[in-house]
Amino acid sequence: MRRLLFLVLIAWSNVAVAQDSADLILHNGKVVTVDAKDSIAQAIAIGGGKILLVGDDGAALKLRGPKTEVIDLGGKTVLPGLIDSHVHPSGAAMYEFDHPMPEMNSIADVLGYIAERAKTLEDGEWITVRQVFITRLKERRYPTKAELDAAAPNNPVEFGTGPDSSVNSLALKVSGIDKDFKSDDPAAKIEKDPTTGEPTGILRSAGRYLKKKGSGRSATEADREARVAELFADYNANGITGVLDRNSDSGAIKLYQKLLAEDRLTVRVAASKGVGNSGAVERLVENIKNVAGDPLCKGTPMLRVIGIKCFLDGGMLTGSAYMREPWGLSKIYSIDDPAYRGLLYIPAEKLVPMVRAAVESGLQFTAHSVGDGAVHALLAAY
Repeated sequence: MRRLLFLVLIAWSNVAVAQDSADLILHNGKVVTVDAKDSIAQAIAIGGGKILLVGDDGAALKLRGPKTEVIDLGGKTVLPGLIDSHVHPSGAAMYEFDHPMPEMNSIADVLGYIAERAKTLEDGEWITVRQVFITRLKERRYPTKAELDAAAPNNPVEFGTGPDSSVNSLALKVSGIDKDFKSDDPAAKIEKDPTTGEPTGILRSAGRYLKKKGSGRSATEADREARVAELFADYNANGITGVLDRNSDSGAIKLYQKLLAEDRLTVRVAASKGVGNSGAVERLVENIKNVAGDPLCKGTPMLRVIGIKCFLDGGMLTGSAYMREPWGLSKIYSIDDPAYRGLLYIPAEKLVPMVRAAVESGLQFTAHSVGDGAVHALLAAY
């Protein structure tokens, strides 16, 4: 297994701890300590998964034993391992599993990609574009329903960015979303033309109403394991030795456990498990308490569950973040209601018991809260 130097938050010392000899010694280098003095040492000795010593070559080499691996750095630098505090590895690893995604910088790029996909798919198969945020497009707006219709008239299309999406007429039709459709969730909003009442194609946190079917290759468990392991290797190559999976599900946790059991987990994973944000408050509280009962809450340094994750509002880059003041009319975000403030998914009467349940269970409470209104709602709950 590749050796990882996870040096952050560990006290530096020139005195070896109880272990008689080191498992690994790196010497003749520049060991960046990031201590109060930004000290640079020559060597580091590691044993039993801990840093035994950081100091000069002579002190480190005294911990050399018959089985110690000794590496002469030849003047190279050793840095503390980097921690990415917010990733979604199991999803990110599968993003281009079916086919490579081209770079999209304009509406024309998006429509061109959709038209090409339509040529490779049967009529009626779904075309989905994910995570191409409108703020990164030259026009800085959603592709319209009419534009998506023209690009793929015989395929349902979803252009999804974060929690929100723009869809074509066929996607609305096959999903049963028309001018008479009413959402049963106050946190979801289906934009409608104020004159005709017909859906405009903009769905805010309402993707669950789309009756989508996969149109690409189906991934096996082995595929998912290989892709996540490859992603973790990319993390390692860029100095990342620890990640926090924010909104992890049971499938991802099982995958990490399997990689760990097979000695293939090359980053330390701390997970916040998703608990949802809709339904009865009693069920949400029960979900949180169930997370606290997971044995991985007392896991190993390589894999553990540290808390929960919920979603308090929508997206800032998509026009659904919950604000203290109205967004204002916007063609970019297709907002025509002057009083619209975005979407708040969890009211205070649910949020406070959820926070309390997490704290009493010894879990970190983590919430996606983007708009200033959502941030203040969370502060009020705290």
